[in-house]
Amino acid sequence: MKLYTGERLAELAKSRGLPDDYVRELRVVSSVLPFRVNNYVVDELIDWDNAPDDPIFRLTFPHRDMLPLNIFGSIDELIRAGVPRAVLAKAAADARHMLNPHPSGQLEANVPTVNGLPVLGLQHKYQETVLVFPSQGQTCHAYCGYCFRWAQFVGSEARQALSDPSRMVEYLHHHREVTDVLFTGGDPMIMRTDVLRRWVDPLLSADLGHIATLRFGTKALSYWPARFTDGQDADDLLRLLELCVAGGRHVAVMAHFSHPRELQTTTAQRAIARVRDTGAVIRAQAPLVAHVNDDAQVWSRMWQLQVSSGVIPYYMFVERDTGARTYFEVPLARALQIYVAAISRVSGLARTARGPVMSAHIGKVVLDGAPTIHGEQVFSLRLLQARDPSLVGQQFFARYDPAACWFDDLEPALGTEIPGRAVG
Repeated sequence: MKLYTGERLAELAKSRGLPDDYVRELRVVSSVLPFRVNNYVVDELIDWDNAPDDPIFRLTFPHRDMLPLNIFGSIDELIRAGVPRAVLAKAAADARHMLNPHPSGQLEANVPTVNGLPVLGLQHKYQETVLVFPSQGQTCHAYCGYCFRWAQFVGSEARQALSDPSRMVEYLHHHREVTDVLFTGGDPMIMRTDVLRRWVDPLLSADLGHIATLRFGTKALSYWPARFTDGQDADDLLRLLELCVAGGRHVAVMAHFSHPRELQTTTAQRAIARVRDTGAVIRAQAPLVAHVNDDAQVWSRMWQLQVSSGVIPYYMFVERDTGARTYFEVPLARALQIYVAAISRVSGLARTARGPVMSAHIGKVVLDGAPTIHGEQVFSLRLLQARDPSLVGQQFFARYDPAACWFDDLEPALGTEIPGRAVG
């Protein structure tokens, strides 16, 4: 695998014919936000004849609008002035703190404790599900510009990572309500199979029999499908998945497909088939993001391709309020229109895709519609998942606001309260 980041990313853009002004802007934005692509993304997914407007290029390469004007301007001035590297690094770190690097209570509310001490590397937001961040898997084959875990890739002091499976095992022993373990990051499929096995094997033991489902959140099927086909230990990885299935665990590969093109290469199709042959199920999710997939035809085509490939459409997410959110965000009203138009064009087999869904502090909130009730147009919302299980399924209404882009933008309507929102 050949990786491009930092100055190599700038050189790649220049060699592919991007103008000098763009290359300068690339250097500014990539000083603050993390960017990384590999040769598969460069050679197989990006249509360079259409760059910089190609959706995969937009997904993986910097754009000046990814930073607020004041941040872009200040970093640009420092680079032009040729300040020392340490001065630029300090300014970039300060800028990151203004971009909400840990949304939805990721650190403050989700991190559990063992013997009174926080376990930074586990998250337990929902009763039945624990997220695990193996330290060896806290990077990716390539980075999505919309990533809500971008702070994992920039050396943040609050980086979520667990170095040893023993603390995971200890926590799960004391929490028998947990049925699902989700390996995430970063990307757990960046790890060698022998490393991944050290995390998975303990979960197959009889004394952790309450763990019924193993999930692997990964973009590898999109950005490096050779991980499952021709990689150095691809066959070992597939045998590990088979072992998990044979051990009575449901195995779910939580794939991230943001655009139909990611499903259409020969390698991607081979990888999907090989994973499915292990007995694992592949579920596909992605956020709805501007410049990449904010088009109903893109989503309906993507869902159709997923179904024909044996992949289960799972979520259409709303872009979280972090990082380059102002570049990628789509107003909720438009997101609903896109979802309805897309879902109406596919058969029932693809209508397993739920959306648009916000993964907010309180839980997963789905926007069901925008009806007019007693002469007032409102947003109708419902909690699909919640920190407090008693709130699951609760419906509520918010004022219709064509500019609202996130849960925190909503105001209550029709006498209902917005769950988790302080009253008065």
